[in-house]
Amino acid sequence: MNTIDELRSRALNEIDASGSLPDLDALRVRYLGKKGEITAQLKTLGQMEPEQRKAFGQAVNAARDAINQSIGARRKQLEAAALEQKLLSEKVDVTLPGRGEQPAGLHPVTMAMERAIGIFTKLGFDVATGPEVEDDHYNFESLNFPPHHPARAMHDTFYFGDGRLLRTHTSPVQIRVMEKGAPPFRIIAPGKVFRSDSDQTHTPMFHQIEGLLVGRNVSMADLKGVLHTFVNAFFERSLAMRFRPSYFPFTEPSAEVDIGWEKGDGSEPGWLEILGCGMVHPNVLRGCGVDSEEFTGYAFGMGVERMAMLRYGVTDLRQFFENDLEFLRQFH
Repeated sequence: MNTIDELRSRALNEIDASGSLPDLDALRVRYLGKKGEITAQLKTLGQMEPEQRKAFGQAVNAARDAINQSIGARRKQLEAAALEQKLLSEKVDVTLPGRGEQPAGLHPVTMAMERAIGIFTKLGFDVATGPEVEDDHYNFESLNFPPHHPARAMHDTFYFGDGRLLRTHTSPVQIRVMEKGAPPFRIIAPGKVFRSDSDQTHTPMFHQIEGLLVGRNVSMADLKGVLHTFVNAFFERSLAMRFRPSYFPFTEPSAEVDIGWEKGDGSEPGWLEILGCGMVHPNVLRGCGVDSEEFTGYAFGMGVERMAMLRYGVTDLRQFFENDLEFLRQFH
């Protein structure tokens, strides 16, 4: 019991004397953490006689509660002091002359989106849009996704309680266009898409531009010609480009598109993946009422943020969404 009383007294004195939130948190861990001193005392209960165990357990719990309350009270004091100091340091002198209005500029993602749309419209593509909230039919089933495909899983897709979902790509726009019309089709579908992913190169919401061309005698060579023209126009220089075999449920054959790219770290130039593409799968065409024997087509899709990062030399995708004015002013 004397040990508990001494431990409690020492902890309360140190908490009262703590001068910062990090110091206070260190004390919390020291006394109440999984390996803390109070926790260690609780682990000795199993070695005691039953009549001792009850009294000792009550004493340890009382000490723990007192330390918790003291930490909470001290945290409020330190937070209030920190806020007061911040307010004093950030005080604005309202008697100073105004800075005047500053011209705004487009966001770099908007700039990249408008640039890409402008290039494709000059190549003869029309712009098509569709809803951001879709159902399984348009987002997966009509695009030849098998029921077991991992993209349907909850960890990749944001679902609503009624079974609807936030679209994971703008491909549903292509399906809606083909269902409502008759070939030939030549469209791009720009817009927001949503996937459950977040790190230096992924965000839960991002922008895509997908393209679709359906007509007679459309070939992979046509697709490569259009994409190579787009890449050179977007980056304003001649770049090597290659198709690398890949797999997508809605195209067959499918390919990843790589461009020759300087990595900027002094190493040798290498290949950098920028988008995916392929010939529209006959199942997709038939599902939209298009005769796959008479018509063929190609499709492609790219992330706009990815293209913006490459064009403007941005290394962290999250900078596009942090609203840092110093960062954004670079693109005016």
